[in-house]
This record gives sequence, structure tokens and C-alpha cells, in this order.
Amino acid sequence: MKLYYAPRTISVAAVMMLDETGIEHELVALDFGAGEQTGAAYHAINPKGRVPALDTGDGVLTETGAILEFVAAQVPERSLVPGDPMQAARMREAMYYLASTMHVNHAHKMRGHRWADREESRRDMTNKVVQTMTDSARYVEERMLRGPLILGEALSVADFYLYTVCSWLEGDGVDVEALPRIRAFRTEMEGRASVRHAHENGLFG
Repeated sequence: MKLYYAPRTISVAAVMMLDETGIEHELVALDFGAGEQTGAAYHAINPKGRVPALDTGDGVLTETGAILEFVAAQVPERSLVPGDPMQAARMREAMYYLASTMHVNHAHKMRGHRWADREESRRDMTNKVVQTMTDSARYVEERMLRGPLILGEALSVADFYLYTVCSWLEGDGVDVEALPRIRAFRTEMEGRASVRHAHENGLFG
């Protein structure tokens, strides 16, 4: 497998999952500063021009949740996607929220051009990020975490997704000191070698 990623983006979740599972893979870092993700070479791999993209050897997958579940399916004995239907639905509920709401809130800070042409509209989006990300973080704190992890004690692919999103909170102006469950969650995840390796390799900045 070959994973296309960029540091400090949601694609770090997929990097950690591949490390966690021990699946043989190659990492290809894209230089966002140089606009490599918008070039023709990468668009031939992922026409969305975003990361992550996983070349499975049997086609390219995009979208973080899909990639995380595909990687987990290669090591079913790890049960990183629960067999219990309700637990699996809870896992996906968390990932869909992160993808559709919290990541979008974060993107309004630097990617307002995706939604608005007028500079004043983009400034409004940027100025709203502290509130929207704080609201999302409170939802995670009060509703999403059912224990030290999203599903309580059981590790799932959604935890790698959430950990990556939570790495943006301070930069988005969220008062993490007011969120003890999120802080405990981050500490729990940082006990995993895959998460430590991502930090050691500078993937969180």
C-alpha cells in the first residue's frame, strides 16, 4: 500500500493507523506549501486534490473514514471496527460528525475560499472558528467520549480520527484546559507507539 499524506492534516490519522496495524506500506508526503496537492501528477491519483489517498494496489481510496476502515479490515483480529452493530454505528457516528462538522469548522479558518469569494465573508468565517470549534469540542467532551476512548475502553479507528482533529484545538483558539475528558483522551492515545511515532516524526508540527 502507498499512502499520500501531508503533516498537520487529517491524513495523519491514516499514517497512525498503518503504523498501529503493522501493515507494510510506503508513505508519500505532499508539500502543501508548494501546492503539490493541486498539481497534475497528484490529481491523476486523487482528483479532489486533498489527502489522504491510499493506493491499495487494487485501486485508490480517498476519504479518511473509508481508509481507516479499509486498513482495519486487513487485521480483523484487532477488532478496530467493532463486530457489535451498535458499537460499529457509534464509531461511524463519531467519524461522520468529525468529517461533516468539526473538520469543516476548522477549515473555515484557512480554507474560506472553498465557500466564499468575498474577502469580508472569508474573514467572518475565520472569526467564527473559535466559537464553532469550541462548540464541537464541547460536544466531543460531553457526548462523544464514553470513557477514555470513544467506545469506552475499546480502541477503534475513530480514536485515531478524533486524536488528529483534537491536535488542532489550541491553534483554533479552544480552551483545552476546560475540557478534561479530551485532555485525558489525548493522554490515553499518546500512550500508543503509533501516536508517539507520529509526534517524533513531526507529523503534528
